[in-house]
Amino acid sequence: MGCCVGFSILAGAPRLGLALMWLFTDRLTVAFSSFWFGLVGFLLLPFTTIFYALAYAPVGGVEGIGWAFVLLGLLLDIGTYSGGRRSQESYRTA
Repeated sequence: MGCCVGFSILAGAPRLGLALMWLFTDRLTVAFSSFWFGLVGFLLLPFTTIFYALAYAPVGGVEGIGWAFVLLGLLLDIGTYSGGRRSQESYRTA
């Protein structure tokens, strides 16, 4: 049940999910060597940052299917930005 709640938070509010991940786990500090990479990911590409942190393995980095998940996160970020733009344009024409 806790896993379903976690995924719901990540899907609905990725920045909140990243903040909770930073507070309660060490995944972000393990995945990113610099605070700035995590901050830029938090501000610009939150889904990509989440999927990268979850797919990162301390020994080998991101490999194989992990890159597919990172690509999925990037597509979700692009879709979020383009969907927001499309919604904004519909307000202008109405």
